[in-house]
Amino acid sequence: MRAATIPTTNRAKVAKEPTASGRLLLLVPTTSYRIGDFLQAAERLGVDVAVGSDQHSVLAQFSPGRTMTVDLMDLARGVSQIAGYHRDYPLAAIIGVDQETTLLAAKAGEALELRHNAPASVEATGNKYRFRNRLANSGLPAPWFTLLDLADDPGGQARNMPYPVVLKPLALSASRGVIRANDPQQFLAARKRIEAILAGSGQRGEAASHILVEAYIPGQEVALEGLLDAGELKVLALFDKPDPLEGPFFEETIYITPSRLPTGIQSDIAATVANGVATLGLRHGPIHAELRINAQGAWLIEVAARSIGGLCARALDFGGAGRLEDLIIRHALGIPATDGAAQTASGVMMIPIPCAGVLRQVDGLEAAAAVPGIQDITISIPLGDSLVPVPEGNRYLGFIFSNGATPDAVEAALRQAHGLLQFEIEAA
Repeated sequence: MRAATIPTTNRAKVAKEPTASGRLLLLVPTTSYRIGDFLQAAERLGVDVAVGSDQHSVLAQFSPGRTMTVDLMDLARGVSQIAGYHRDYPLAAIIGVDQETTLLAAKAGEALELRHNAPASVEATGNKYRFRNRLANSGLPAPWFTLLDLADDPGGQARNMPYPVVLKPLALSASRGVIRANDPQQFLAARKRIEAILAGSGQRGEAASHILVEAYIPGQEVALEGLLDAGELKVLALFDKPDPLEGPFFEETIYITPSRLPTGIQSDIAATVANGVATLGLRHGPIHAELRINAQGAWLIEVAARSIGGLCARALDFGGAGRLEDLIIRHALGIPATDGAAQTASGVMMIPIPCAGVLRQVDGLEAAAAVPGIQDITISIPLGDSLVPVPEGNRYLGFIFSNGATPDAVEAALRQAHGLLQFEIEAA
């Protein structure tokens, strides 16, 4: 079983119209959740599209030119492969759908003289230490931070921390390996745990042997979804994260939009993100930013040169303008966007993994789907698969989506639906 799904009733319909000359290439790792939604958007828009991934598609023999195998680890080789494809099938745009493909998309866009972000800017968003370095002199609120070499003496490192601190792998996503430490003992335990995670992660170079440590930033966490056009930020959505994220681990759960924060604070968030992306040098395409809000202002936690991960984009529907993927494709190809805005409040719950083990059964799907306001429930981990909680894991059990008249109603529906789900997990 690949996934259990309660079909959505809120799918955007966008009229097809003439598109830019040339093909759109979507770069995705084979583990991506996102490719189906992007392909549906391309179909709605009548876009000529191909998919590049790190494994040969079983469909390639049936659709010549519509898929290509591309090396996502060796970027020089990946760019060469994309350039070869471009000679046979001229490209109008390249979109890096997931974090693993944004830098390759930027480098290939630069080589083919397509619209792209500067590769150095994209690279800074994918490395937490470089990100902090780039923002250090921006004038924006920023925590104390340092780069630690895992080959150095851990005891000496532990004695010199301004606790509480957060330890982070440089390049892993989905809160994998992110751990708070309040004292030297917790620091040493977290460092050892992250070292083990990195050993099995496939990271290379600095990202395999170093970690970032930064001062813990208290406050409410939010996420901003935006689109950059020649450096100008258009805010598409601001999500509240109502569950506290205080550690020791930082597994995200609920996103709700529109935000319930005061207008002034929302404006400060948008201004902080705009200043941050300008400092990083990002100018084109989607961005996803995470921030913390406290009495000192809005603090950037991270900025990614891509749209929101997982299936979370399904929480966004912009009416006549389509879904988030429609907006991204239009922007990449220079197709004029139709005005549109979300008509109701919406939200998504990333179903957390409660414990390690093997997923044997999921009950309560129909009851949860019947909760007023619930639009869609997807269990994204197949039965029989092993479950790995954070900080070692980087997957969710699934996603619950809700629409409603108010953010409070959306949040209540998500919590009620989640409470009706029962997961049978066999201990490993």
